[in-house]
Amino acid sequence: MRTKRKVIAIVGATATGKTALAIEVARRLGGDFEALNADSRQVYRNMDIGTAKPTAAERGALPHRLIDIVDPDEGFSLGRWLQLAKEALDEVWEQGRVPIVVGGTGQYVWALLEGWRVPRVPPQEELRREMEARPPEELLAELHRVDPESQEFIEPKNVRRVIRALEVYYATGKPLSHWRTKDAPRFETLVIGLRMAREALYERIDGRVEAMMASGFPEEVRGLVDRGYGCDLPSMSGIGYRELCAHMGGEMSLDEAVARTKTGTHRLARHQNTWFKAGDERIRWIEANDGASEAAARVVESWLRGEAV
Repeated sequence: MRTKRKVIAIVGATATGKTALAIEVARRLGGDFEALNADSRQVYRNMDIGTAKPTAAERGALPHRLIDIVDPDEGFSLGRWLQLAKEALDEVWEQGRVPIVVGGTGQYVWALLEGWRVPRVPPQEELRREMEARPPEELLAELHRVDPESQEFIEPKNVRRVIRALEVYYATGKPLSHWRTKDAPRFETLVIGLRMAREALYERIDGRVEAMMASGFPEEVRGLVDRGYGCDLPSMSGIGYRELCAHMGGEMSLDEAVARTKTGTHRLARHQNTWFKAGDERIRWIEANDGASEAAARVVESWLRGEAV
């Protein structure tokens, strides 16, 4: 079963079991696959527990690319990820394998699958500091003036994205909405979505957060800080990392940090579901239960044979 120019994507909210499903599909169908990470936090080295990074055993069962590719204090962007992902696709195809894009960062997934044009504008720290010193309302007004369409895809409260959009505009002379136009994909795509009832998902999230804490998540954060990675880095703003940083700074108890991590992850799951909507006809939805791997393997096998799914 060797094919080229086909991409499988496994998407859905955090903790639905995307990595496990990808591994099991590969096992059931012969292992002629490689995974491409589409989680914006798993790109960072030494940030393993808090990002729920695939374990060494899981990576041994299914090779993973685009994990551990930058240090926590390095800048990283959608544009850089997209370039690396396209290069990885070519390499996987050249090896006669099928790439499986796995992750819950919807922006990454759809940028690749839909052929978004994304500028590779590196962070400009001086410009960012100048904008960070300005009132957020002023930045938002400027963005809406130079790029009215940005109101459709940038949340007003997401100051970081507002600043990034202005940064791109200043660097290229073109608004971010221009760069969000699309090129026709050069491959066929099967998108499998894992879904779970909200209360069951929240219960699974809470259990995973507790397991992370028991597995050394606080020590992981302490180790990062001790190595000089400040809590103000973008990489350290992820859910769990910022709460544990606040705990280490004496701003909250460990119990409160754990509770806030759970709540923040619930919020993340809801946000991910805005990228992967239940009614999206591009996604073949599968219930995240004991029968998920068998159902997904059947769909993938039929699709790779060129059958309708």
